Amino acid sequence: MSLADLTLDHWRSFDLRTARGVAQEAADTVGGRVTAVESAEHLGSPFHRVRIERNAQEFALVPGGTVELGFDADAWRPTAEQTADYARSLEAGFGLGADLRAYLAQVLSPRRSVTLATVLMAVEDEKLIEFPADTPAELAARGLRMPTSDEWEHACGAGARTLFRWGDECPLDRIPYGDRTGPHHQPNAFGLRIAYDTYSTELTSDVTAVHGGDGGESVCGGYGTLLAWLPLATANRNPSMAEFVYGPEGEDMCEDFSVRPVLTL
Repeated sequence: MSLADLTLDHWRSFDLRTARGVAQEAADTVGGRVTAVESAEHLGSPFHRVRIERNAQEFALVPGGTVELGFDADAWRPTAEQTADYARSLEAGFGLGADLRAYLAQVLSPRRSVTLATVLMAVEDEKLIEFPADTPAELAARGLRMPTSDEWEHACGAGARTLFRWGDECPLDRIPYGDRTGPHHQPNAFGLRIAYDTYSTELTSDVTAVHGGDGGESVCGGYGTLLAWLPLATANRNPSMAEFVYGPEGEDMCEDFSVRPVLTL
């Protein structure tokens, strides 16, 4: 099977030997070298992680194909603890209306089906060294590009349809900032360090969305525990933060934003 035909569904069916062969083909295509092919459990079955190094930067293989993205807030059922925590946020003046699911529907991308190419995506995001508008050219000079919002979301969730990449719940006895033992610090299914810090703000080619964090707004603002974790939700595109990033107030703060480069196969 060629890399052009590789899909996430195919990838799930591969044994480790086949996965190693695909990893080597991908590395050869970009002039890199395979640094790891390992297996971890994901969605109840073994799932292979591939890391490829190119120009001293590590990338993870992210199979594409036709995939489901977004979050179905209507089908989601919050726990009693989540509902109570959100109610406390409302009492403090945060949130949008009494229905938590209706709130999520406003801040998360909707359920949809998209078709994506298989790519290599940087394991770590990197701080911007240029203004957002100049970042595509800076990456292109290195043979890289910005991910699309759909690519970022797919790479983060890796097929999981849950609120967060690790499941539908988050610790409600602590906020994510300063927590070194929470699920956000574990690599995701593809081996990416992604959606790990609410102070992060990852940019994509979509100027109406940012990902992986809200620049610390929810934590600093005291929004409440669940709402402090929500910027790490896979489908959270944070349009209000995107408006700030690309507006006049964000022009002098490019060092506070990051991007996760993509290497096209």
